[in-house]
Amino acid sequence: MELKDKSILIIGGTKGVGRGIAERCALEGAKVFNAGRDEGAAEEIAGVVKGKALHQPVFIGTDVRKVDDITNAVKKTEEMAGKIDGFVYYSGILPVSYIWDTSEALFDDVFSINVKGAFFACARVLESMKKTGGGSIVLTGSAHAYGGEEDRGVYAVSKGALLTLMRHLSKNFTKYHIRSNWVTMGWVATPGELALRATQGRDLEWLKKQAAHDTAIGRLLTVEDHVPGFIYLLSDSSSAVTGTELNITGGFSA
Repeated sequence: MELKDKSILIIGGTKGVGRGIAERCALEGAKVFNAGRDEGAAEEIAGVVKGKALHQPVFIGTDVRKVDDITNAVKKTEEMAGKIDGFVYYSGILPVSYIWDTSEALFDDVFSINVKGAFFACARVLESMKKTGGGSIVLTGSAHAYGGEEDRGVYAVSKGALLTLMRHLSKNFTKYHIRSNWVTMGWVATPGELALRATQGRDLEWLKKQAAHDTAIGRLLTVEDHVPGFIYLLSDSSSAVTGTELNITGGFSA
């Protein structure tokens, strides 16, 4: 019960590692508010933790490309829980695109979801946390933020912007007892990753072989590898931790 009775808002917590975070937060005793577009997946999460969690997760329909939706998600969480103790931004898209192949529409879509959504979500959460004495913000990072592979140009740049956002929050708002941290995630066979590789004619077996070659620990990472790091950063155990880049990559670098 690391998060007993804490209110945690997760934007994008219905898929992949985000889903694992939402389930674990609920099982750790938190009041989970899952903001996103997939209500069916949110209902599945609620079913998984039913009877095991102190509080049933709440779904808030949210399109991160719309600032009004983000504002509404924060407002509803405040209304139902009284405050926001922790916030995770997991939403993001990872297209394959060389810089010279990147269209304006693709660039705008990536930055709208990966950066603009995170920026305005953090802005609204900051306002809320300042009123209630602080909290923990955790942003989802990637090894691509540090340069990126050649066919991930726009994604790499968007994650670099997100890393700067985390550092900005930590530098300027820790004085309000608002901590901000980042988790550098490794290579995971999420539904999104599998769908992406399918468009390239590659399957899970290819992923496993490639990860064994490219990752120091010799395997793909899992949802379970990442979740404890997020729980730690949301919990009081990390009350003195801010501005940290928690690297959970198994030695993978992009």
